[in-house]
Amino acid sequence: MATLRAPALACLGLVAFLLIWEAMPFFGWVNPAFLPGPSLLPKAFMREVTSGAWLAAIRGSLQHYFVGLITGAGLGVALGVLVGMSRVAEEATAWVVRVLRPIPGLAWVPFAIIWFGVTPAAAVFIIAVGVFWIVFFAAQGAIRGVDRDLVEVADAFGFRSPWQRLGKILLPAALPGILVGVRTALGQAWMAVVAAEIFGVAGVGQRMMQASSLLATDIVVVYMLTMAALYGLLDSGFVAFQKWVLRWKA
Repeated sequence: MATLRAPALACLGLVAFLLIWEAMPFFGWVNPAFLPGPSLLPKAFMREVTSGAWLAAIRGSLQHYFVGLITGAGLGVALGVLVGMSRVAEEATAWVVRVLRPIPGLAWVPFAIIWFGVTPAAAVFIIAVGVFWIVFFAAQGAIRGVDRDLVEVADAFGFRSPWQRLGKILLPAALPGILVGVRTALGQAWMAVVAAEIFGVAGVGQRMMQASSLLATDIVVVYMLTMAALYGLLDSGFVAFQKWVLRWKA
């Protein structure tokens, strides 16, 4: 019974949430045009699917998402590891990081449009900037957090070059922390996708803006739930990959 308690409570909470949501427009507490009830969403979803708009929007967004995520996360890991290993690199980049880090991803939108135009490349740039700092600091912190005793052991076994230390000691020991940063970036990248596509790049964000301009809030909610479902699938897949990679810790 104890094992069923958590799923049962989760189901009850979800049902209660949906009932309250349905009651709000049904009893006139909010205008149904501003907040459609969940019972209207399957019909709106089928309209989007049969018209082909849903699949086209998802395909466009996923292309931006994966290219931007891989680019930003890859650069974040590479530079984070470098700065984590080298005091010289950390000191040389200290003020560059302080200047650039507080600038939100949305602030780069004007430059993305100037440099790349309203194209998928602009969306990729904004997504890459959005995830870079998360992964950068995760990688830097993970490398710095490696037990110094392990480094001394590596020295004792003759692994004295930076590449040998990185491959034999630092990277395996820092991998759990780096993967936590990448997992956080999975969600951050979806936020950046919408921000990038609101300005006209084809995808979920653009479709949401088109629907909101027509007050088709049921379609907006359909795409919000679609993003949540895609994130859930990707996050579940990443957690499974994370467990497989870190199976040596079990």
